[in-house]
Amino acid sequence: MHIFRAAERGHTDLGWLDSRHSFSFGGYYDPQRNGFSVLRVLNDDRVASGGGFPNHGHRDMEIVSYVLEGHLRHQDSMGNGNTLTRGGVQYMSAGTGITHSEFNASDRNGLHFFQIWILPDAGNHTPRYGDAYFPEGDREGRWCLIASPDGRNGSVPMHQDACIYVTVLENDTRIHAPEPGRNVYVHVATGTATVNGHPMDEGDGAAIPDAPDIQVGTDVRAEVLLFDLP
Repeated sequence: MHIFRAAERGHTDLGWLDSRHSFSFGGYYDPQRNGFSVLRVLNDDRVASGGGFPNHGHRDMEIVSYVLEGHLRHQDSMGNGNTLTRGGVQYMSAGTGITHSEFNASDRNGLHFFQIWILPDAGNHTPRYGDAYFPEGDREGRWCLIASPDGRNGSVPMHQDACIYVTVLENDTRIHAPEPGRNVYVHVATGTATVNGHPMDEGDGAAIPDAPDIQVGTDVRAEVLLFDLP
């Protein structure tokens, strides 16, 4: 188990954007942090009111966004457009190519969301988009599946044998039991927690290859992302 501390992440500050990079991204490069298994990008993005990412392109990447606070407005070259709030998840399979924009839809309040890139199982998939909303009750005290290979339990589907879970815990502990040989990455989105007994602060991540059962606990209130990876 290797813990990546929050203060060690890459940082991009564009005024309207304050982004922390758990793995190499944009102008931040660390040869020791080029992803973990098929998890390639985990960006903790805070976008000021009215700010956002203008239209730009991707290909051959599974892109998932998870909103913690605020309003995320999406538009893309396939004609999709939507605004997501807390608990909202959107997914794009860039495949053969897609362009999109992402903006803070509020002119008063900030936006806080995670942008996640997963390497696909193959290149040249047909581009596709999907979104879902997971109410607070779905995430409180349990592992809520928000992305999976088959879209089960209302999760968004990905072209990869990977699952993304989120939980909101308060004075509680949860166990995740991966299949043998799986790799797990745990990220503390808010608050503090322990992962298999190791204390972790907000923004810390833990890479666990060939993972045993994962026990996540907290004596405060914390929101935690868990990636179950091949």
